[in-house]
Amino acid sequence: MTNQTTKMYLQIVRELRLLIQAENIKPGEKLPSERELAERLQVGRSTVREGLRSLELLGLIETKRGEGTFLTDYRKHKLVDVLATFILQDSKALEDVQVTRELHEKEAIRIVVGSSKLNQLPVWTSLLNQLTEEGSIIREDLIREILISSNNRLSLKMWFLLKQFGEHPFQGYSTLEEKGYIQKLIEAIIDGEIEQALGTFAAWTDWLSKGREII
Repeated sequence: MTNQTTKMYLQIVRELRLLIQAENIKPGEKLPSERELAERLQVGRSTVREGLRSLELLGLIETKRGEGTFLTDYRKHKLVDVLATFILQDSKALEDVQVTRELHEKEAIRIVVGSSKLNQLPVWTSLLNQLTEEGSIIREDLIREILISSNNRLSLKMWFLLKQFGEHPFQGYSTLEEKGYIQKLIEAIIDGEIEQALGTFAAWTDWLSKGREII
């Protein structure tokens, strides 16, 4: 896969979501075909396929064999009601939501870094190249890709909902001050260094929450 293709893959999910908003596609309605999306977005069908897979893992779309791809409504998931009720009944719940979200993130890191197949996915090199060339990435892109690559659909959906209910530090673009953390984390993923990846992730999230200077 070329650098141009992997770079485009990082943008395709956002472009698909923008297209859904622009077309005012509502839950239950059908999305354009894979071929049509490739033509309209001017990318290869394999890139569109990966983008659709990411949206499906997030629970935002559903593919029905022989019928096509449809927009779903994740807010109707029963887990939303469970979380909402839990948060309203317990003053400590927001802290628990954050801790639970971090557990999903750390386990996904373990799975991805520990797999010689997953830690060599082209998306890590693409993110590293983007960080080097542009000096910044969207923080959530990295975390979401780790969750998606772990191939645990339930964990991904729970993480997606947990971050909606609680505060999470991955909003927006990364800054120059945290570049070292992100670079070390991605390099640890590629090198298959689990403890290094987990340690760097912990240091990064601690810096994000407390504003510590990079070491």
